[in-house]
Amino acid sequence: MSDLGDFNVPTNPGTNDPYALKANHDVNQHNLHHHGAPGLWRQISNLLITVAICAAIIGIIILFNKIF
Repeated sequence: MSDLGDFNVPTNPGTNDPYALKANHDVNQHNLHHHGAPGLWRQISNLLITVAICAAIIGIIILFNKIF
């Protein structure tokens, strides 16, 4: 018998406890509803923050090179 058609097989083979699987599912659902799905806008905002930090560091280096 194949595991593909058996819906009673847990998705995490290391855990056979159905309550642990349900608790993990509930935590994942809560995080999804609370934080939202990670997507394009989160990646763009992270990229903009990284670019701003790099620009600030480069600006400080250039400023110190002109002063000293």
